[in-house]
Amino acid sequence: MLKLSVLDLLPVRTDQTTADSVAAAVSLAKRADELGFTRYWVAEHHNMEAVAATSPAVLIAHLAGNTSRIRVGSGGVMLPNHAPLSVAEQFSLLEAMHPGRIDLGIGRAPGSDPVTAYMLRGARAEESGVDSFPGDVELVAGLLGSDDTPITDAFDASAQPGVVIPLRGRDYALRSTPRTESSPMLWLLGSSTYSAQLAARLGIAFVYAHHFGQTGIDTALDLYRREFQPSPGLVKPTTFLTVNAVLADTHEEAEALALPQLITMARLRSGGALGPRMTVEQAQAVTLNPMEEDLVAEQSARWIIGTPETAWPRLTALAAKYGVDEVMVSPIASDHDGQDARVGLGAEHTLELLAAQQRP
Repeated sequence: MLKLSVLDLLPVRTDQTTADSVAAAVSLAKRADELGFTRYWVAEHHNMEAVAATSPAVLIAHLAGNTSRIRVGSGGVMLPNHAPLSVAEQFSLLEAMHPGRIDLGIGRAPGSDPVTAYMLRGARAEESGVDSFPGDVELVAGLLGSDDTPITDAFDASAQPGVVIPLRGRDYALRSTPRTESSPMLWLLGSSTYSAQLAARLGIAFVYAHHFGQTGIDTALDLYRREFQPSPGLVKPTTFLTVNAVLADTHEEAEALALPQLITMARLRSGGALGPRMTVEQAQAVTLNPMEEDLVAEQSARWIIGTPETAWPRLTALAAKYGVDEVMVSPIASDHDGQDARVGLGAEHTLELLAAQQRP
């Protein structure tokens, strides 16, 4: 059976506050949990009117505390914005609070504009991160390791996982948490062969950002699988597919719910500003220029938009094409004027219709 997961960017509509967007995410995560979805990931973006997800670790703690079974994680933490030890500590603590349910997805994109990147990174802002990124990922992986031995009165701190840092003529033991029984699952995110090759070399699970609409997924996945080196945390290459999707009871309604995000991305790709997501009625009142019309048409053809009868075969065909047994859906449906700002009805209905296709 095809496993289903959720990627939530925590969009903010024109009729929503940040609190409304977070409440809608909690509602969506609860519904995904009830419906049997495998994992629920949130992203990291900064200084964007359209996105409320600035701190994945804070959101994950909140979402995991409001769900009971589903894995919750980041899609992803932009590692150049953070000290590796800080990321490892946050996610080890999340794993301690919610054992067996935490994923740490790491990326190297800025997730923001240059000024915001500078404010986040300080003196490191001028660095590309390409040179330090592999070592930082490896450091996080080492810090996240779990101890397989039981915790007893004779607990041996020296046997705990961690790394050794040589500094000022001596070695320092560094651990992400004092006592750990399990560790979050580490994923490397990317939209290039660079990330695929790094994930393969380090023996880390890899996800290609297929929902971005970029080409190259075939090459990246082939490279990852072919060059994968088993590691203590992962014995075989592990990946899944990401897609943008809107499902509704009719094709016309699905198209209407998808239109606000289609326009948002068309404007972004043509050099426009990324403002709050419109409602359906606001989007339908927009007059697009020829370039925006072309971009909307291009994206609409690539995204999964339609009824269960038309969308599910496309989804399973994509999974078969790329050899995966899991698809992570970004439910990018907006909503109509006057609907509850604290619930994403279009996104929740998309998940409900997808889950119904899995039942015998």
